[in-house]
Amino acid sequence: MSELPQRVLVLGLARSGRAAAAALERRGVEVAAADRELGNDGDLSLLDGVEVLVKSPGVPREAQLVVEAERRGIPIWSEVELGFRLLQPKLIGVTGTNGKTTTCELLGAMTGAPVAGNVGRALTELDGQVEPGARVVCELSSFQLEDVHELACEIAVLLNLEPDHLDRHGSFEAYRDAKLRIFERAGTKIVPRGLGLEGIEFSADDPLPAEPLIRGVHNRENAAAATAAARAAGVPDEQIADALRTFPGVPHRLEPVAEVGGVRYVNDSKATNVAAALRALAAYEDEPLHLILGGSRKGEDFAPLAVAIGPNVKSVHLIGETAGELAAAIPQARTDGDLASALSAIEAEPGDVILLAPACASYDQFRDFEARGEEFRRLVQNLSA
Repeated sequence: MSELPQRVLVLGLARSGRAAAAALERRGVEVAAADRELGNDGDLSLLDGVEVLVKSPGVPREAQLVVEAERRGIPIWSEVELGFRLLQPKLIGVTGTNGKTTTCELLGAMTGAPVAGNVGRALTELDGQVEPGARVVCELSSFQLEDVHELACEIAVLLNLEPDHLDRHGSFEAYRDAKLRIFERAGTKIVPRGLGLEGIEFSADDPLPAEPLIRGVHNRENAAAATAAARAAGVPDEQIADALRTFPGVPHRLEPVAEVGGVRYVNDSKATNVAAALRALAAYEDEPLHLILGGSRKGEDFAPLAVAIGPNVKSVHLIGETAGELAAAIPQARTDGDLASALSAIEAEPGDVILLAPACASYDQFRDFEARGEEFRRLVQNLSA
C-alpha cells in the first residue's frame, strides 16, 4: 500500500464518509470532516494542510470545496479508492446502469466473498475485517468511479450502459466515460455481448450451470455476467449452480411483497430509470398488470415507456413530480399523486399483478428508493391486514 496521507478531509458524512473517516482514524490519520451540505458553502480553510480529499459519491464535483481542492492541487479520492488502498483486495468490481446490486449479491453467494461498495456496506467498513489480498465483490457506481486513481479490479464486470444520472453527469458520454473507468488497470474484463468492448462476453442467452431462481430476462443476463465472473475467479460450476438455484434476489428489485385476494403486489422501487422500468414490464408481459410510475426527475425521455406498455397493462397510475411529464407521454394514465392514492385507485381482479416500477428517482417524496419500497410494502401489508 502506498503511504497514507497525514491529514485528510472527508467530504460527505453518510455511510461511506463515516466509514472512511473511521478507517483513517484507526490508522492514525488526522481527519477533518464536513457534511455534504457544506460542500457548496463550507469554510475553505478546512482544506488547509489537507493532503487528500475523500469525496462521498453524493457530493458533486461542482461543490465549492471540491473545486477549491482541485485548484490547490489536492488529490480527490472516492471512498472506494481509499478502501482499495487500505485493503489491497482481490477485487471483483461490478458496474452498469442496472442490475449491479443483484449481480454483486449473486457473486457473493457464488464465491463466498464479502460484498461492499455502492451496496449496503462501504468498502472501508471491511478495514480490519479482511486480510490483505482477500477477495471482495464491490459494486461501483459512476459517482465512485469518477475519482479512482490506483483502484484495480482483478475481474471487472460491466453489465449494461443506458442513459442515467444525466442530471449529475450532464451527458450520456460523460456518464459512459465514468462507468468505463472500471476497466482501467483491470485484469479480466467481463462485457455484454454486442457492445463492442474487449473481454469475456456474456448475454441472457448463455447456457448456465443451472437456471436462476430470480425472475426476468434481465436477471438471467445478470446471472450470466455473475457466472462468467465467478468462473474467471476459479469457482467450480457446481458451486455456481447451487447459488443460481437458491439466490432469492434483493429487496426492492422485482420483490414479491404479498398476495392479497389473489392479487400479487411486486416492489421494483429500484427501477429508478426508464431502462429498469422497461425490464420490469418485460418480466410481466404475459400477465394482467397495473403499473405505478413516477417520482423525481433525472432528465430522461419517457417516450420508450409509452411504446412498451402493451395490451396486458390494465391501468397506469402516476405519482410524484414527474406525473405531468409521464401523463404527456402516456395519455391513458391516471394521475394519483402518491402511493397510497394509487393503490386505492387500482381496480384489480384475482390473477392481476400490481407493479411499482417508477422509472424515476425517489427524492421528491422519499429519502431514497428503499424508503419508497418500504412504504409500498407497508401499504400492501395494511391491505392484507
